[in-house]
Amino acid sequence: MNNNNNVITILSNNRNIVIRIKDSATNAEIKKELKDKLSQLKKFYKEEKNPILVTGKMLKTAEINDIQKIIKKAINVEVEFDSPRTLGLHGIKKQYRKEIATSETKFYKTSVRSGQKIEFEGSIIILGDVNDGAEVIAEDNIVVLGHLRGMAHAGAKGNMDAIIAAHMIDSPQIRIGTVIKERDREEIETQFYSYAYVNEEQEIEMGH
Repeated sequence: MNNNNNVITILSNNRNIVIRIKDSATNAEIKKELKDKLSQLKKFYKEEKNPILVTGKMLKTAEINDIQKIIKKAINVEVEFDSPRTLGLHGIKKQYRKEIATSETKFYKTSVRSGQKIEFEGSIIILGDVNDGAEVIAEDNIVVLGHLRGMAHAGAKGNMDAIIAAHMIDSPQIRIGTVIKERDREEIETQFYSYAYVNEEQEIEMGH
């Protein structure tokens, strides 16, 4: 009778309470089972305060919004989303609570070499690496599917809502809008980040 009982699996690790959603699950199935399992989820929060990480299925924005609403209504906890197989701006984690604005997007199908400078009036998606010594400047968002080792400046005309995302951000300097973040070699080698945005304190915050 209960053929949806494997749509959602709830696990716990040292850093997160993980909600794993089956790839084939429909939005209706997700919402129904999540509501059914809220009591199970609440048990973790008698003592735990770890954020919830939703993983598994590649989620659409509407599904992400529905899941957030259901959990937030029952539990006051940060909800993170991980859809690593998605291409483009919705493929990054929506851990920060910023809506990524739609903008004209330019795709570059090769890596950006040292000495190259790429500029665009919208968002830039690079299907490769940005090597050390290269520059990428966009008026909106920058997404790199490989390693970002060069300088990236998103929101170049003052858009503080722009984001930078990459498989790995190894840059010594990134800029968003008018905010600059410098990183020394030790931090680059020991701290692994895949996105950056400007938080409410007007500082660049990074996460993975």
